[in-house]
Amino acid sequence: MKVCRSKRGFSLVEIMIVVGIFGLLAALGIPNMLKAGNRTRSIRFVKDIQTASHAFIGYSIETGSYPSDKTPGIIPTDMAPYLTELAWTEKTTIGGKWDWDYRVFGVIAAVSVTDPKWDEDLMTEIDDVLDDGNLSTGEFRKRSGGYMYIIE
Repeated sequence: MKVCRSKRGFSLVEIMIVVGIFGLLAALGIPNMLKAGNRTRSIRFVKDIQTASHAFIGYSIETGSYPSDKTPGIIPTDMAPYLTELAWTEKTTIGGKWDWDYRVFGVIAAVSVTDPKWDEDLMTEIDDVLDDGNLSTGEFRKRSGGYMYIIE
């Protein structure tokens, strides 16, 4: 007498193989998605810091001087109409706050980000896009408590 078994489901081995394949795909895909997300945020940050520097340059051209230094996250006096394309009082795309530096850190004028959440390797990648890839030289530099994009 023959016993017929009906195959209505998957065996444990088949399920484990499928789970293993999904795990392998996730292990390969997730780092790439994180890297793409960081790249998007860094491009946005570069655009934002350039927009802010152009706003301060425009203000300087129109008034003949730069606004006075302010604490991070505070819009400098009379700059609100110039910073309409940038959420100055909110966190940057890389974390931290926007800051206007006037006659501090050894420069006349710079747009800065204070306490960004990114490590120095990621900030060096931003420096590659903005400048020379060296956070000690050029227009984009490391400063006490953050990074600055030097205008003058």
